[in-house]
Amino acid sequence: MWTSWWLLPLVAICTADRFREEAERIMRSTPVIDGHNDLPWQLLSKFNNRLRDQRANLTSLAHTKTSIPKLKAGFVGGQFWSAYTPCDTQNKDAVRRTLEQIDVIHRMCQMYPETFMWVTDSQGIRQAFQEGKVASLVGVEGGHSIDSSLGVLRAFYYLGMRYLTLTHSCNTPWADNWLVDTGDDVAESQGLSPFGQSVVREMNRLGVIVDLAHVSVATMKAVLRLSKAPVIFSHSSAYALCAHRRNVPDDVLRMVNQTRSLVMVNFYNDYVSCKPEATLSQVADHLDHIKAVAGAGAVGFGGDFDGVSRLPSGLEDVSKYPDLVAELLRRQWTEAEVRGALADNLLRVFEAVEEASNHAQSPEEEPIPLGKLETSCRTKYGYSEAPSLRQQPGALLASLAPLLLSLCLL
Repeated sequence: MWTSWWLLPLVAICTADRFREEAERIMRSTPVIDGHNDLPWQLLSKFNNRLRDQRANLTSLAHTKTSIPKLKAGFVGGQFWSAYTPCDTQNKDAVRRTLEQIDVIHRMCQMYPETFMWVTDSQGIRQAFQEGKVASLVGVEGGHSIDSSLGVLRAFYYLGMRYLTLTHSCNTPWADNWLVDTGDDVAESQGLSPFGQSVVREMNRLGVIVDLAHVSVATMKAVLRLSKAPVIFSHSSAYALCAHRRNVPDDVLRMVNQTRSLVMVNFYNDYVSCKPEATLSQVADHLDHIKAVAGAGAVGFGGDFDGVSRLPSGLEDVSKYPDLVAELLRRQWTEAEVRGALADNLLRVFEAVEEASNHAQSPEEEPIPLGKLETSCRTKYGYSEAPSLRQQPGALLASLAPLLLSLCLL
């Protein structure tokens, strides 16, 4: 009896080591692609994007959840870096601020070419895997960054943006955000306006992944019905386990399954446990739930590292991914399911988005109505309150009729 009590802790340790070793074996050939990391925002807020500041050295970066050594320890092989600018830049300098964040991601890749590979397609991710580098992609977090302009959307695509989060925690003039569902904001587009539909169609045409993190449930459903390609939730968790409106409810998860889309689980404590504290095991519960409702092909990782203030015990920084994978293996996830969550599911979605794109198709051109825009800080070039000779000849003749009649009476 005494011998068995001594053996139990040793067996537990050996089993834990076995799952961890298995996780590392899998991740050596299928490293994790994380859907959302806010390191670029930290580079702005701490160093004003001055990468040559000694304190900003990514090999020794302190007080962040992300650094080059931590990425390597976490077997991170692909990262969507967030080009984020806050909602208070909307109708002001959002476009400029976003351009600067795309620029710092570019410069980060140029400064550390032995670690990062600038990537704009699924094949580039696979190439980075082969070379042992972190495939680095741009995700623009918040539709306010395009300033309600299809031209800006296209320009961001040309600069490397490969997903756009349709809203952050504020409405755009064409899509509603998650705070509508809490009652803290008012629905303006009832999900997605006609111009918002044009944005989604243009993203499909270009090959930009539609990201539904941060949007209202009505926006989620409208996009899942409209999009010709699968979409992602780059950093959201399961509403059934934590009733926070940033999370994805089960009826939407079923639509995710039907559209072969993807939910990349967020690690922020408030979205994991709905409390200030959370654990790695609770994050695994969200992965389990999404797998059960939407299928194993619908699961991914979107840690939100360096964008949140509280992280679960056991997932304190990006180096901890192998521990989470070990937990999934302990829960009897198959190797194929684990590889799917790590990278294969995202690659499938990305390839489907690329396949659905069609650059030979005419771009969306209809601008957002001027009345939908906050105009105090913008010019109105291209908009005119006068009738168009080419577009509205009948209206023009009708407006001239009283003048013509008065001339005839003279």
